[in-house]
Amino acid sequence: MFYIYIIYSETLDKYYVGSSQNIKQRLEDHLNSRSKFTKAAKDWVLKYSETFTTRSEAYQRELQIKKMKSRKYIENLIQTKG
Repeated sequence: MFYIYIIYSETLDKYYVGSSQNIKQRLEDHLNSRSKFTKAAKDWVLKYSETFTTRSEAYQRELQIKKMKSRKYIENLIQTKG
């Protein structure tokens, strides 16, 4: 399975959208400065995820969310999840 995920840093007040085959490991990477964008903070928290059967599907969805360039869109996704 492949996933898209949205993490949030309260320190930076920013969201990050990514895709991965292992969300738990990827979150650890973000928390341990193994990602250029997320290394500025150490308080990333998983807020949202979706599951896909192929890497291509997950990547296409990641790009779709990123193309929206909308914090409101991301927050709406998170809110409708729970």
